[in-house]
Amino acid sequence: MQEMVIYGVSFDMVGKQPIVLLKTVDGNRFLPIWIGHAEASAILMRLQGTESPRPMTHDLMTEVIEGLRAEVARVTVTEVRDNTFHALIRLTTTGPDVEVDARPSDAIAVAVRTGAPIFANDDLLDENAIEFEHEPEDAEDMVEKFKEFLDQVTPEDFAD
Repeated sequence: MQEMVIYGVSFDMVGKQPIVLLKTVDGNRFLPIWIGHAEASAILMRLQGTESPRPMTHDLMTEVIEGLRAEVARVTVTEVRDNTFHALIRLTTTGPDVEVDARPSDAIAVAVRTGAPIFANDDLLDENAIEFEHEPEDAEDMVEKFKEFLDQVTPEDFAD
């Protein structure tokens, strides 16, 4: 498994579908995951420090986890099956640890609320990650390369 960070949230140029872009902590590999608009909003709101007047679903979920005296230990993007990404939320409790099946977008939205680390399975990265040969000189260069990628990629490119 590789630890990941959220590099950004953008939109594909063709369908205007949101994409969360994860980057390996120790490397130059990027994992684009197509997500829903509501989940993109939930992730972006927290990353930008914006509070909603009422709890969103991911806020509620986080409060329930804390209320049960559990903790989000980590989020792992595990696989792509039938063109759909899958993830697990690992909870530590007073009893045995619990792993909950989740959409990656929901798992990431919970991770940004709890400060939990995000991981991706090595096989998933080997099959779906984009690797740049060299570290871009600046963030603007990286954004430009990502936009070029988005102009050409479709969700079907990640089909088995």
